[in-house]
Amino acid sequence: MEAHQNTEQNPEEITNTYFDRDLSWLTFNYRVLMEAESDDVPLIERLRFLAIYSSNQDEFFRVRVANIRRLVEIDKKKINKAFDIAPKKLLKKIHGKIQTQLNEYGDTLRNSVLLGLEKQGIYILKPEQLTEEQKAASLYYFKTKVLSFLQPYQFGSSERDAFLNNRELYFALQLKQKNDSEIKYAYLNIPSNELPRFLELPSKVGQFHYMYLDDIVAMHLDFVFPDHEVLECKSIKLNKDADLNIEDEYAGDLVSKIQKQIEKRNVGVPSRFLFDRTMSEGLLEHIRNSFELQEDDLVHGGRYHSLFDFFQFPNPIGGSLEYERQDPLRNKTLDSFRSIFEAIDESDQMLHFPYHTYNYILQFFNQAAIDPNVTEIKVTFYRMASDSLIGNALISAAKNGKKVIVFIELKARFDEANNLAWAEKMQAEGVIIIYSIPGLKVHAKVALVKKRETDGSKKNYCFFGTGNLNEKTATIYGDHGLLTCHHEMGEELDRLFKFLHKRKEPDLFNHLLVSQFNIVDQFIALIDREIENVKDGKEGSIIIKLNNIEDREMIDKLYEASRAGVKVEMIVRGICCVIPGVPGMSENITIRRIVGRYLEHARV
Repeated sequence: MEAHQNTEQNPEEITNTYFDRDLSWLTFNYRVLMEAESDDVPLIERLRFLAIYSSNQDEFFRVRVANIRRLVEIDKKKINKAFDIAPKKLLKKIHGKIQTQLNEYGDTLRNSVLLGLEKQGIYILKPEQLTEEQKAASLYYFKTKVLSFLQPYQFGSSERDAFLNNRELYFALQLKQKNDSEIKYAYLNIPSNELPRFLELPSKVGQFHYMYLDDIVAMHLDFVFPDHEVLECKSIKLNKDADLNIEDEYAGDLVSKIQKQIEKRNVGVPSRFLFDRTMSEGLLEHIRNSFELQEDDLVHGGRYHSLFDFFQFPNPIGGSLEYERQDPLRNKTLDSFRSIFEAIDESDQMLHFPYHTYNYILQFFNQAAIDPNVTEIKVTFYRMASDSLIGNALISAAKNGKKVIVFIELKARFDEANNLAWAEKMQAEGVIIIYSIPGLKVHAKVALVKKRETDGSKKNYCFFGTGNLNEKTATIYGDHGLLTCHHEMGEELDRLFKFLHKRKEPDLFNHLLVSQFNIVDQFIALIDREIENVKDGKEGSIIIKLNNIEDREMIDKLYEASRAGVKVEMIVRGICCVIPGVPGMSENITIRRIVGRYLEHARV
């Protein structure tokens, strides 16, 4: 697994004592691109890193760029005081960095990864490279499968309004009716959401030929526009503002508001219009005017968009083109006990995913659902699996007469609809559902099982995790999970659930660190302890691993520790506003960014 020092940003991107959070995120995504460029990574995995880069960038435009664009429209004096870099200037920097990265992306794809695949006999063919047999196969597929999904729109000749769906692929076309000189314009969907992006074609033994769905559509436009000559056909894609803007979330029904906002995502304002850089000025101008696009919306791209579809690309020969299979490890201690609760009684159990199997967490919930001595189960969910086994276990528990309380965070970006669907399903089966708290995002991944002992008392069994209670992501996210029956931790977790359920202010937490209650004060106290150690002539040392760091109070405290002589080692996957190695400020801070086979998700 590769590690990289977080020093990619230029001096002008540093303001005062902090990196800009959005420019820092771009260096993270560039770090993903670096994996795609590495010859040490298997070819199909490199293709997947290119897909991850593309998917990440899509979300960045849908959320962050859209948000910055909104800020540009607000009173400049207010905004410039609140931000280190004026939004308009920041947007210019973002677009400049992304354009540079996209050029590198295209070069890596064309001249490294695809060439490497061709040496293995795997080809993505252009229409002009097809044999007669392959042309016939593509025509048959087009007439059989593709045609049923096509929905052409010709400007000025359709009763329906022109409309581009968010993130979907289209062709923009310039047409001329046969026997007429009048130029007309149209667009046509490329149905990549309904059909595979890559079609396998007949090929020689030892070779594997594929082509883009885009090219299959483009080759057969005479079926779609039989009375026209196609003068130009270029690919386009529109990203729209996807951030849920819940105004005054303290008032009214939050669930209803989120449902309405989810429905509006497809009609959000544009945040990026991606188009083939070879498109003519006339076609671009017509499309731009038709969809009321601004100059800042326009982003040059290549012939193909939505390259996160490389996740779908098949590996016809297996083996060395992918990472070697790593089966998750079984835990011999847990396996030696008939009941997982007996194992936890014996000692705390720490599991490390995806290196350990997640099945023990499923066993925790499955056994709780059926155990006659279990009386209550309480859980928080941030991102549920779409076919969650844990969700099904909780439904069984409720049907088995246990009190099941589930907190569902509806503000988990892009998982709102799935979480809401599960909440409604569980509630219909007798699970008590607690929805999002206005003004607060519950990000904790915790569960509590109350079990009746032989003497009639109740014992708390707890799960504390850095990762979502989601058996799907547990196979690719690097996380830690603790199973314990520690008395004080169980009591404090129970108090936390009572706060979430009844909004009753809890007593002090002495064993758990809980955001909005004691986590900031405790982190500061821990850092102060290391500062005092150095003052007393001892060693002061801090090691932190986390997704992002942008909280300035915490950053300033780490700078203080560095100035005092404390050695601070940080592993930060994504956004990092800390500037390491600056004399007199952060010379004792080092930062690593780990990007590799698994998503580094743990906070430690």
